Amino acid sequence: MKDIKQQKTPFFTKLKEYGLSDVVPFDVPGHKLGRRPNELSDFAGKQIYQLDANAPRGLDTLSKPTGVIMEAQQLCAEAFNADKAYFLTSGTTGGIIAMIMATVRAKEKIILPRNVHKSVINALIFSGAVPVFVKPDLDNHLGIANGVSFELMKKAIDNNPDAKAVFVINPTYFGIVSDLKRITDYAHEKDMLVLVDEAHGAQFYFSNELPESAMDLGADIAATSMHKTGVSFTQSSILLTKGDRVDQNKLQTTLNMIHSTSPSALLLASLDVARKQMYFEGEEGIHKALELRESMTEKFNSIRGISLIDESYAVKRGFDFGFDKTKLVIKVSELGLTGFDVYRMLKDRYDIQLELAETYLVLAIITMATDRSDLERLCNALKQISDEFYDDTPSLKKIKFHYNFPEPFVRPREAYHAPHKIVPLADSLNEISAESIMIYPPGIPLLIPGEIIEESFLEDLDFYQQSGSVIFSELNNGYIKVIDKDNWIKWEDSDEF
Repeated sequence: MKDIKQQKTPFFTKLKEYGLSDVVPFDVPGHKLGRRPNELSDFAGKQIYQLDANAPRGLDTLSKPTGVIMEAQQLCAEAFNADKAYFLTSGTTGGIIAMIMATVRAKEKIILPRNVHKSVINALIFSGAVPVFVKPDLDNHLGIANGVSFELMKKAIDNNPDAKAVFVINPTYFGIVSDLKRITDYAHEKDMLVLVDEAHGAQFYFSNELPESAMDLGADIAATSMHKTGVSFTQSSILLTKGDRVDQNKLQTTLNMIHSTSPSALLLASLDVARKQMYFEGEEGIHKALELRESMTEKFNSIRGISLIDESYAVKRGFDFGFDKTKLVIKVSELGLTGFDVYRMLKDRYDIQLELAETYLVLAIITMATDRSDLERLCNALKQISDEFYDDTPSLKKIKFHYNFPEPFVRPREAYHAPHKIVPLADSLNEISAESIMIYPPGIPLLIPGEIIEESFLEDLDFYQQSGSVIFSELNNGYIKVIDKDNWIKWEDSDEF
């Protein structure tokens, strides 16, 4: 039975009322509710500006909500089976940084998989926490890193009984979920918090056909991207908490440090409306999307050199806790092409934009907003690529996949604050990195501050550069920032960091 209260959109309703009123705006923003037309208002309409207000009387404030934002967040918490929900206008990145800063202090340990998003590394720098990395499942067949096993997480917990928290990615970018319930129960037995990067799992809360959500499985806190697999605007996310292990006052204070003091009312309104839409339409919408996937699976798999990865594959890898079927993981390497090749062809030739590429595969994300024509167009494009390349191109030479784990030398925070120097990448072997280097998307670092630069990292980086991947680094010009060891006073024993 649906709760009729969820029909309400308190923040959006009040924002719309304000934007359409006869108010005289002497406050910011400077466009004064869109009084001066421009190219954007000509295209999108004046109303988009009328909704871009900056916390006037009656609209509440995100930093200390007592009115319509508080009411909207309470409705969101109930919809997501959480005790508390916090709206985020800095994306799930902001949520991840806030939840780590609010739960793990400087020099305290946090257990986490090495294939975390760059936001986690940033959070380690801000908080000063000590990472205890756990090796994820390394999938040589697909060339990706999957989830983490309970056994390895248990071992890390047992070996680090003083750790304050455990961090889990659930689901991964490619739809793999870990045994979150078992990990959570064991971590709680050892008095550790469970933090979840649920950036790609907002849809889990609204469908019984998908894996269970972090809140349903007992996690203490989860950062969830409503804009990725829900229906809100880009950069809008939510932070969910359940139980009494998280200090809510400290969490709100931490969020206030990260949030802009002028958060976008458009993003907040989109969260309010998206929550309502997902609550009432999500179950049916996701069901139809999954039906659509099922009806097209045989057609995709009939294309020579193409195969869809499904739940049975996840089970074979030891992850029999469900699979996110809204992720179309398409292996393309049998075409004799890399995923990067196919990703570019689909956009350049067919105007089809995928989420990302890896060496052997490409990833497409379907939601309740995807329709049959989208999948048919993707399928037909892959068929044409197959017809062109399958017969005349040898299968892609097997590339030795290895997800390297450079040896950590110091905490990321210490490396960030240490004196540094700039050296050519060719001369950086055995230096200590003072920056992060990552492939984007998905934004998983190959190297983080405080890790020793090894030959295997340099080989991996060269491969990704040759493949045309987007490399994110501070310099990105053949140089790298490393710790200047000759001028470095180690602060490991200092209370300053």
